[in-house]
Amino acid sequence: MTALVGPGRCPRLFLDACVLFPTVMREVLIGVAEAGLFAPRWSERVLEEWARAARKIGPEGEVIARGEIAALEARMPGARVPGADERRFWLPDPADVHVLACAVQSSCDGIVTLNAKDFPRNVLAEEGLERLDPDGLLVACHEAAPGAVQAVGEAVLGEARRLSGEDWEMRRLMRKARLPRLGKALGEGRPGPG
Repeated sequence: MTALVGPGRCPRLFLDACVLFPTVMREVLIGVAEAGLFAPRWSERVLEEWARAARKIGPEGEVIARGEIAALEARMPGARVPGADERRFWLPDPADVHVLACAVQSSCDGIVTLNAKDFPRNVLAEEGLERLDPDGLLVACHEAAPGAVQAVGEAVLGEARRLSGEDWEMRRLMRKARLPRLGKALGEGRPGPG
């Protein structure tokens, strides 16, 4: 569990493109942010990476992603931060340096990413940042505010059922979204059928 999340805390967390592109993961993260458990930040470049990554799902993927980006920015109007000077920063993958530079410039407490190897904890610690995987972050948020996170999970589950026409179960949906520990926590918090 991260020490960044807890009562009376609202850490500023920079979200990497890889946690914004998957719909369920993004919706849970943003729902938890809207509940006041952390303040998300991203850059124009991160949003552009998301839109370009969406091309992989088909010709309409980028168009859909750009619509989702516009909706996200309307929901979280203060989340986008300006680009930053990257010259003094280093990461194993030079393509990720902009994330680190923007996180430092915008006084973030951590970076939320699935890409652990390219964001070494020791390099981030030198800048006063913590690397957080989305599942671990969301479990910590659930421990800090179980009712709020449960409500977000239920809303995302309901929307997944509505959009897909499939009767998703919480643990299975969260596992598919690469949030297995959160799925277990939310599944345990759900009342049984009947």
